[in-house]
Parts: sequence; structure tokens; C-alpha cells
Amino acid sequence: MNPKKIWSNLTVSDLDRTTKFYTDLGFKSNGRSSDLTSFFFGEQNFVMHFFLKDVLKANVEIEISDAHLANEMIFTLSAESKQEVDAWETAVLNAGGKIISKPSAFGEGYYGCVFADPDGHKFNVFYM
Repeated sequence: MNPKKIWSNLTVSDLDRTTKFYTDLGFKSNGRSSDLTSFFFGEQNFVMHFFLKDVLKANVEIEISDAHLANEMIFTLSAESKQEVDAWETAVLNAGGKIISKPSAFGEGYYGCVFADPDGHKFNVFYM
């Protein structure tokens, strides 16, 4: 098998809030409909779709976890410097997100933080 593309499908409770959060952080929109809002992430334009929870749940035959309580994965966003990691903390708070772990050094030569969007989806901002 050789898929041409990979993307993520996450659930949210409020499309307006999600659109504003990711727009405020500077991500480029990949469009919006009545069921989802979508953004490009990174230089490779990784697509993240944010579906209304009831819409996605109706189209898959699996239970969808509440990201406030459990994580299926944590996305990592690369940073160019420690100062950029620190800037992410401020931007996330200003956009309405939550800092899970404040920017700090860990391991040898690593620096990062973890934040959650308003629906609890986790992101690690990482500089090494």
C-alpha cells in the first residue's frame, strides 16, 4: 500500500471557537463547512480536519474519546528556538487554549511545552 496523503480527523464541540483558535495561532485555513473546519499545519501542509463530534461519530463505528479526559495522540509542532517555544505559550493563552506543561528544558538539549486547544486536543511544541 502507498497512500498519497495522510490527515487527521478530530472532534470539536464548537466550529466557530475552533476556527478562531487556530486562526489566531496563524494556521492557514483549508476551508470550512457546516460540519467541519480544516487547517494546514507545517511546511508539508498536513491537514487537520475538526469535525463536530456528532457528525464524525455518526459516520464511524467506534467510540470517540473525550480529549479532555484521554488522548489518542499528541501532535508535535517544531520550534526554531527556545524563544519561539515561549512565544507559543503566550499565543496559546491569548487564543483561549490551556498550557498543560510550561516551557522548560528536559533531557540534554531539549526544550518544549504542551498545550491543549479548547476541546482538549494536545500539542507539544518542541525545540532541540
